[in-house]
Order: sequence, then structure tokens, then C-alpha cells
Amino acid sequence: MATASETNRRLLLELLERAGNGTCIDCGVADPEWASSTLGVFMCQSCSALHRNIPQISRVKSILMDPWEAEEVEFMASSGNEAAKAKYEQLIPPFYYTPTNKDCMLLREQWIRAKYERMEFMFVDRQEPYSAGYREGFLWKRGRDNGQFLCRKFILSEREGALKYFNKQDAREPKAVMKIQNINASFQTAKIGHQHGLQITYLKDNSTRNIFVYHDDGKEMVDWFNGIRAARYHYLQVAYPGAHDTDLVPKLSRNYMKEGYMEKTGPKHTEGFKKRWFTMDDRRLMYFKDPLDAYARGELFIGSKENSYTVLPGLPPSIQGYHWQFGITIVTPDRKFLCACETLADQQDWIAVFQKVVHRPMLPQEYAVEAHFKHKP
Repeated sequence: MATASETNRRLLLELLERAGNGTCIDCGVADPEWASSTLGVFMCQSCSALHRNIPQISRVKSILMDPWEAEEVEFMASSGNEAAKAKYEQLIPPFYYTPTNKDCMLLREQWIRAKYERMEFMFVDRQEPYSAGYREGFLWKRGRDNGQFLCRKFILSEREGALKYFNKQDAREPKAVMKIQNINASFQTAKIGHQHGLQITYLKDNSTRNIFVYHDDGKEMVDWFNGIRAARYHYLQVAYPGAHDTDLVPKLSRNYMKEGYMEKTGPKHTEGFKKRWFTMDDRRLMYFKDPLDAYARGELFIGSKENSYTVLPGLPPSIQGYHWQFGITIVTPDRKFLCACETLADQQDWIAVFQKVVHRPMLPQEYAVEAHFKHKP
């Protein structure tokens, strides 16, 4: 005869079969094995660790290893992930970034705190000011030349269509003006070396510029990130009148398709191969001497196969000199761009990313980017 504990565990496992309960409530990963007995939701192990940071709200238990009381199981049965989403996620602004299991822990923790601790998406008056179109404050910004992080004043103004920063607190003129039209923000915690590190990219004279910032308060940094997304959302609503949120939201911010070291040679293919940090961002392949450089040493536009762009494994047999052995040849209408990877796995990963770009038809506005693209060899 089954014990009460075994019966409760069997009932919990049956609840996982219900619609919505088979994926983590917070990041969407499949087959959750943890649950909150106070919120009535099922979650993955990774998100359960973040729930432990709010013990006054969420009591986390393992479905398989912890003992469960009959009344706790009854509460789980009366709630569940779909009911909790309807309650805690009813007023999420369209621009608010909802993280997945692939996102950094900061985004995931603040998402969980926003939902259950601050209840931002249950009541209109709990909404944070990141949606107001204006934000100012101080962030630690990495210096372009010395690499030190210095406190700088930032102003995000949707009305002016720009994010600006000032080198001195009382400065009248900003050091840089980043237009909302072509700004992107992505968390780069490992690269920046800070768990709240944010990389902000913008275009100046059609070339990419990077700044790297952080704030010691994780919520403040995520609010800046969502503030930038809100400003982009309202800009795109004007730029594309009548467009649906399903079309606009993916354009608010983007993670890089891939980053990492490769070696490259010059346009004449007679120079030696040099190790560079590469970033694939949409259709721009950029290379840097250092991952935290403000400016790319060069940028290459990668169009579609219909427009004579192809990617081939290996290097032309005529290439001499020392280089990593796993080569890649990117063929454009103007030239061949040669690079090499240290491992076969790196080569295969990069080629898969390049093929994804090449097999994507070009949009009308991308022809304009291609036409104006300034490649610096």
C-alpha cells in the first residue's frame, strides 16, 4: 500500500501533465522538477535558485526529493502555471523583455522579482518609470583608452530620440549622442566582467560604436535596458504605423548571433593571419583587436545567396603562412574574406551562423545598408 508521501508525489507528477505545467513558469525550459508551494507554480532548478532569494514569497521544494503535505498538493492542483501566468503576467508592457533559459541570471532574477515580489504586472500603479520615455541617472562606463570604469551621467530622452552621456556632471554638451533609431543593448556579463554589465551599440557615420556600462544595483540596470527597449518600441510604432507588436517587439533589442576569436588576413591575402575578436550582429560581421574595444577594426556586410554571398569551409590552396587550420572563406560580390578557427567545432559553429544569414532573403532596407556600407579592411 502506498504511503501518504508516495501518493502526494504521484499526484504532483500527474499535475505536471496538465497544460502549462510541463515547462518552467519563468524561463520556459521543459520538464521542471521544482515547485513553489506558496505560489503554486512549477519551475526548473535554475529558476528555483532565484526563487530562494525571495523566501518570504516563494517556498521552493523539489518534486522528487522533498516531502509534500496533502494540503500543499491540493494548492498546487488549484493553481498551476497557466493560472499563475493569468494572475502575475496580465499587464506586461509589450516592450518589457521576458527572458528565457539562455539569458543571464540578472535578467531572470529581475523578471522573477518584478512578477512576484513587486507585482509590477498585476497593477497599473506598480508599473516602473522605465516606460515614461525619459530617464536620467549615473552608470559606470568603461573608458575607451584606459579601460577604467568611471561614473558618467546618462540621459535617455524619447522626445529627442537619443541616449546621451556626459563626461562631467555639469557639462552642457554630451560626449556622445546615440540615436534611438539604431541603438541596441545587450547584457554581456562575462565579456565585461561584471554581473550587471550591459553593452550598448550604436551607429555613427554607418560604423558601429560600443560602450560598456554597469550599475551596482541590478534592478537599476535592467530598468535602463527596458527603458531603451520602450523608447525603441515607441520609435518603431511611429516609423511603421499599423505594424503589429509581433513584428515590432523582435526589433527592440537583439543578442549577437555569435562572438569569439578567429584569425584573419588582409584583402590581398598576402599578409599574415592575425587573431581578432569577431562579432556577428544581424548582417554585420565585425572584428576587434580586443573584445571590449569601442570601435571595430573592420566590418563586413553579409548579404544573401541570391546576391552572390556564399560561405565555404576551408581556404584557397594558394594561401601560405601560419594560421589556425580550420578555415572559412566568405565570398562577397567584391572580394573573398578569409578567416580561420582554432577548432573544428568553432569552424562548424561559425559556418552554421553564416549560412543562416546567407540563406535569409535581404529586406529592402538592407539593400540601402549594403550600398552605404563602409568596410574598413
